[in-house]
Amino acid sequence: MLSDARRIVVKIGTRILVQSSGRPETRRMRALVKELAWLNCDGREVAVVSSGAVGAGMEALQMKTKPTNLPDLQMAAAVGQSRLMAKYDALFSKERCKIGQVLLTHEDFKHKIRLTNARRTMENLIRNDVIPIINENDVVADEEMRALVNKLGDNDLLASLVVKLVRADLLILLTTVDGVRKPAQSGRCQRIRYLESIPRSLLALTRGKGSPLSTGGMETKLRCANEAAKAGCSVIIADGRKPGIIKRIMSSEDVGTLIVPSV
Repeated sequence: MLSDARRIVVKIGTRILVQSSGRPETRRMRALVKELAWLNCDGREVAVVSSGAVGAGMEALQMKTKPTNLPDLQMAAAVGQSRLMAKYDALFSKERCKIGQVLLTHEDFKHKIRLTNARRTMENLIRNDVIPIINENDVVADEEMRALVNKLGDNDLLASLVVKLVRADLLILLTTVDGVRKPAQSGRCQRIRYLESIPRSLLALTRGKGSPLSTGGMETKLRCANEAAKAGCSVIIADGRKPGIIKRIMSSEDVGTLIVPSV
């Protein structure tokens, strides 16, 4: 049962955290922080993979669309990361929770010493009741890695890697839809409540990109959910805009799409 999960990674998508202009969605962030603090106070070990830095930087730099060239993307990330973390720090402080910023690149997961150092830092943060706020280090990303990220989805891929890094029991992917949907006989789409595996036919149905502020889509979320499930982690994809969504998930309410571990 989801209520038994002790170590939880929560990935929050860009469109949950920022408005179309890139301005932080403070009311929604406040509500999610309250729920994350509740998880922490309930004795759960929590790590947060947060998008939103590039979007926040776009707003500060008055960019109307997401940059397509790497230098501008890195500039937006550098400007936005401090704004995003300042907002998180203020909100978590009100809940009497400590946070720590962790910036990772995909190369960190391929290098044995860097991977060991990242795991040691994350474990120490969690052990000392500090909630890690994790984001991709876009400032030092190279063109080859950027192409991979654009293909697989930015922090969706990172979230599945963090699951393996900290050996999480549960991955919660918060997005702007209420789960995976498929066509029904009525002609409308219906939510898939439960998946034991992720077939290629389902990936084909969900193929498509995210919004101008984000790179992920449902296809990338399913691919990364599949990687997490292979690592023995339960995954749920749910609408992060719904009030009390994390508490509802932990109460095993019928929300979102649950992907069960495949090992």
